[in-house]
Order: sequence, then C-alpha cells, then structure tokens
Amino acid sequence: MKIGVLALQGAVTEHIVSIGKTGAEGTPIKRVEQLDEVDGLIIPGGESTTIGKLMRKYGFIDAIREFAGQGKPVFGTCAGLIVLAKEIVGGESAHLELMDITVQRNAFGRQRESFECDLDVKGIDEPVRAVFIRAPLIEKVGPNVEVLSVYNDEIVTAREGNLLVSSFHPELTDDYRLHQYFADMVQAAGSTEQ
Repeated sequence: MKIGVLALQGAVTEHIVSIGKTGAEGTPIKRVEQLDEVDGLIIPGGESTTIGKLMRKYGFIDAIREFAGQGKPVFGTCAGLIVLAKEIVGGESAHLELMDITVQRNAFGRQRESFECDLDVKGIDEPVRAVFIRAPLIEKVGPNVEVLSVYNDEIVTAREGNLLVSSFHPELTDDYRLHQYFADMVQAAGSTEQ
C-alpha cells in the first residue's frame, strides 16, 4: 500500500516517517501523474493560500478532485484541512471544495499561541497527542460529516466518507495512530475496489 504526501509545502518528510510506522509506504508527490501510483493522499500543513496557488499552478486541483472522486482517501492536516473545505470564513476562496465543512483559518491564534494537548479521537482507543500551530478550526459540518474530536467545544478532527481532516499536526509527534487510522481507510478503500 502506497500513500502519497503532496510535496508542495509543509512537513512532507515527517508525514512519510509516520506513514512508514503504519507499515505502508510513503512517497512525496510533486507531479500530477504520480497520483496514479498511490492509494491515498495526505495534504500537509503550511500556508493554505500558497498551497492553493501551487496546486493551481501545477494542475493538482482537478487531479485531486478526480482522485477523491474515485473513492481514494485524502487526509488534510492543518492547512490541508483548509484546502479540502467547501467554505473558508473571511475571504479566502475555497480550493478543492471537496469536504462539506466551513473552516476558519488561524482560529487558535498566531505562532506564539501554539500548543500541544492530548485529544480523544473517535475510533482511536487512547488520547492522541496533538500539536496545534496557527491551527484552523471547523465551524460547521454538513449532514454527512462525522465529528471525530473536539477541543474546547471546537471541532478539530472530522471525516466525510473517504476524506479525513485534522486541525493539528499529527506528524510532529511520535504518535502515529491518526496516520494508522488513515492507512486503515486506505486499505478499506483498496479492498472495496477489487
């Protein structure tokens, strides 16, 4: 099983290391045609406006929409969450518009307000270590979106079918269980394709 990490910006190497811990193979995705070689895709953190511009420049918008449309799982972390959302509060145009969520950028404040905590995530037995860095939050979810975790009554992890998002950076800790959750989604999607 091969999981790609969109390598336009963000903690690509850290995601690949976490994927490796699940037993899957992680690979950086720099060109659209590489999407044909992977079973799932992670869109890492960074700066959502920049990632959106680079995705448009290199033809990734339609390619990732098509990838997700085939039922292949996509996981967006931090800025990746913003990129997947149908609606962004405060002026930034939506990018992929795949997931029925409304998000607010930098909802947890600036860089200096970054923090770590243990977070209960539905479907994972023990609390997950979560690193929030200029993190967005999910303000609203559509009827088919399952909320997987909240922090201070704010939605920070959610799933809609083959789409998974987290406000935090699971790749910046040694806790790879959210990556395992995603790898299990990828495996399940692969077995239904056969």
